[in-house]
Amino acid sequence: MVLTAATARDLLGALPVAVVDPLDAREFADLERRFGFTFNPDHRTLLATGLPTGPRWPDWRTDPGDLRDRLAAPIDGVLFDVQENGYWHPSWGERPSRTAFALAVARRHLDAAPRLVPVYSHRYAPALPEPGLPVLSVMQTDVIVYGTDLAAYLRREFGLPGPGAAPTATPIPFWSDLT
Repeated sequence: MVLTAATARDLLGALPVAVVDPLDAREFADLERRFGFTFNPDHRTLLATGLPTGPRWPDWRTDPGDLRDRLAAPIDGVLFDVQENGYWHPSWGERPSRTAFALAVARRHLDAAPRLVPVYSHRYAPALPEPGLPVLSVMQTDVIVYGTDLAAYLRREFGLPGPGAAPTATPIPFWSDLT
């Protein structure tokens, strides 16, 4: 479901956190250029309506180091599992016997997967151009659909009232394979 500005206002107003002035067009463009991703339409609508703040929310304005770390965390987590836990995705072909080669192959495939953009804590929205995309909870290769779309996610995470979520989430290349 497409997140409208009215629904975004309602959800932001119900959150138990401070919500400050929204990101403007210049800020969106700067973030996307600097960090190499594009916000999906629902995530953009939310942040263009108001900016939730607090310890587990991304600080889109003043902490580029934290943003860089949060943006890297999903791929870094998968690479950790490749190196330390023997994880290997079947679509990557035969696993190289040397860990360094396995990591290089995994990184090449992960770089082709959609970027995941932090929403809150370790919850991420895919950087794809479609609306109505799921929010994923990502800890290394432990990936859970935490909301079939951004509104459903916010309602679930923060116990907010509202309509039920869609029965299934739109598949996200690579990441949905881990759910």
